[in-house]
Amino acid sequence: MKMFDVYPLYDVTPVSAKGNIVTDNKGKEYLDFYGGHGVISIGHSHPHYLKTVKEQLDHIGFYSNYIKNPKQQELATALGKLSGCKDYNLFLCNSGAEANENALKLASFQTGKSRVISFSNSFHGRTSAAVAATDNEKINAPINKQQKVTFLPFEDMDAFISEIEKGDVCAVILEAIQGIGGLDEPSPEFFKGIAKLCKKNGALLIADEIQCGYGRSGKFFAFQHHKVQPDIITIAKGMGNGFPVGGVLIHEDIKASHGVLGTTFGGNHLACAASIAVLEVMKKENLMKNAASLYDYFKAKAIAIPQVKKVKGRGLMLGLEFDFEVAELRKKMIFNQSIFTGGAKNKHLLRILPPLNITQHDIDLFFDALKVELQ
Repeated sequence: MKMFDVYPLYDVTPVSAKGNIVTDNKGKEYLDFYGGHGVISIGHSHPHYLKTVKEQLDHIGFYSNYIKNPKQQELATALGKLSGCKDYNLFLCNSGAEANENALKLASFQTGKSRVISFSNSFHGRTSAAVAATDNEKINAPINKQQKVTFLPFEDMDAFISEIEKGDVCAVILEAIQGIGGLDEPSPEFFKGIAKLCKKNGALLIADEIQCGYGRSGKFFAFQHHKVQPDIITIAKGMGNGFPVGGVLIHEDIKASHGVLGTTFGGNHLACAASIAVLEVMKKENLMKNAASLYDYFKAKAIAIPQVKKVKGRGLMLGLEFDFEVAELRKKMIFNQSIFTGGAKNKHLLRILPPLNITQHDIDLFFDALKVELQ
């Protein structure tokens, strides 16, 4: 049997990683400025993370959600404190796509409505409702297109008013900073307008924080830069630092009902232990503050490069927009300079999602390497 061929793979085989360095099977070391799609939030193989997960494995790794698991409440309490979202309740699942799937389903249950508003260049996952709300024709299968989703451009308030006032919208879903779409974000005025009109028209606002959340923007959630309060917040990626885990934060005004949401593996003991360890490291090492403080340093380095036309994003969720397509540059950064970076739907954009504990020295190494390849 062979693997189903769906990924365009680079010829690199990682076998170990520590901090911001990934080592392949030939002993070659790579500086990680992509974090595996922004998953590695506290660095690879962080000692506290490893210790916590191993200790949990010595006791119990998994049992079903039909028995009590105190680790779940421990995680919910820690997450509420560090994020500032104490007036939300937590549902745990396994991935970002599953988080968005459950958020959209919950919004439909809550409102009794079936239509969703999403935005151009959005990415919300690859499961049924999540992919239907994703603006990518290539991955949207005919069965998914049966979902009732309307895509609108950012900043077009007239178009948004026209759609939301039709009265049949259960949810509006958006990323406070788009990931795969290209690091675009709504203005504070537009975001606040969306929130106000959702409340007025009985729709729930879902903030997709799967990539832009968990401290990456310099605040715990990127929507917090805009001073709005979503009804539902979805999380994953950096939540488990590589362990598969996702979650839905549901405002306490939305009441739970037994059996409406469910999952076999979500919120298992190992996932909770990993997620608690991430929060503990983030707090102890001030990683949100580090992400916020490094943004200006990174941007100053970037704008000094003539080929960089724009620096997009916040904190350590960054995009360098060049005056040329970057696919070949990404290859050179990997194979010539031993640095991982990411791409985006915008083919001119180099996406930067390093662990949140990088330093100014790491940024210097990145730009020194980049300048070599741009000569």
